Amino acid sequence: MEDEAFTDITGKSISLDCQSHSSLCREFTVSVPKVSIGKILVYTCCVWLSAYAVFCFTENTAVLSSAIFITLVGMMLHIHFVKVDHESLIVIRSLGIQLSSSYASGRETTTFIEMSKIKDIVINEAIYMQQIIYHLCVLLKDPSEPDAVSSVVPLFQSSKPRLNCLVKVYKSCQEILSKC
Repeated sequence: MEDEAFTDITGKSISLDCQSHSSLCREFTVSVPKVSIGKILVYTCCVWLSAYAVFCFTENTAVLSSAIFITLVGMMLHIHFVKVDHESLIVIRSLGIQLSSSYASGRETTTFIEMSKIKDIVINEAIYMQQIIYHLCVLLKDPSEPDAVSSVVPLFQSSKPRLNCLVKVYKSCQEILSKC
C-alpha cells in the first residue's frame, strides 16, 4: 500500500493511494482535502454582511431572510452534489473497472464497466481555459465495429490530477490489462 502526495491542475494538494489486492486487481484512490470550515465561514460572513448592508438601506427584513436561506441551501447543494472527497478506480482483469466518487455529504456514486466493453485506457489531453490538461480515459468498444471507439469515459473528473499522477495510474492499469 502506497500513499503519495500530488497536486491537481490548480496546484492544490491531492493524494494517491495505490493498493494491490492481487496481481490482477488494483485499487487507486485520489483524495482531495476536506471542506475548509474557515473558508465556509468567510463566504457566509461576506454574504450575510452584504445582506445586512442592503437591509440597512432598504429596511426590508426579507433581504436578511433570503440571504440566510440562500446561503444554507447553497452550502447543502455544494456539499451534496459538487464537493467530492475522493474518487476511486478499481481495475480487475477478469471483470472490469469500477469507478466511485464519494461526496462530502456521504453520498456515493458508482459505475461499473465490463471488461468486454473496454478497448483501452489512455491519457487524453484537452485544452481548458488556455492551458492543456490531461485526463485518464477509458475507451469503450463500438459493438458494431470492434476496431472503433464508441465513447470515452474520463476518470478522476472532480480531482483533476496532474500528468505525473495520471502516468502512475496509467502504467499500473496497462500492466493489469496486458496480463492474460
